[in-house]
Amino acid sequence: MRQGKSVLVTVKDNGVGISEHELPLVFNRFYKGDSSRSRGDHGAGLGLSIACWIVDQHQGTVHISSGVGCGTTVMIRFPVIS
Repeated sequence: MRQGKSVLVTVKDNGVGISEHELPLVFNRFYKGDSSRSRGDHGAGLGLSIACWIVDQHQGTVHISSGVGCGTTVMIRFPVIS
């Protein structure tokens, strides 16, 4: 969605969610959340770190909100290129 001089991309899910104390950590390289809530030993913990780096390289921002049992919302904002 275009908002003024930026474009906002929103991704939402209705999954298990992320606890408040884990939210600041999810963009750290190799970080994997609470294993008791995961669906197996998948991934290397790099996906969100790489995504954040890509957004940063394009002068964008990432905001994530979540709660256990409430799903997760990720909002990515990029500046519009003239």
